[in-house]
Amino acid sequence: MQNDTAEGAISIKAFCERNGIGMTSAYAEIKAGRLIARKCGNRTLIAKADERAWLNSLPKLHTAAAAAERVSESAA
Repeated sequence: MQNDTAEGAISIKAFCERNGIGMTSAYAEIKAGRLIARKCGNRTLIAKADERAWLNSLPKLHTAAAAAERVSESAA
């Protein structure tokens, strides 16, 4: 397995596999400007730094249990 902290780029296919999304969703993220892609000939590449930035920009999931905990903390 490659070191994820190493600089470099991955293919769009590898990006999709690593992040559990489909190609259509990945290209939609690129088109919307939320994911930066680069072209090298016919290949679409995602820099690992851009992959991390995209992942960190996604909204956090707030579950009902976490919301109830926040309410109980604020009431105390």
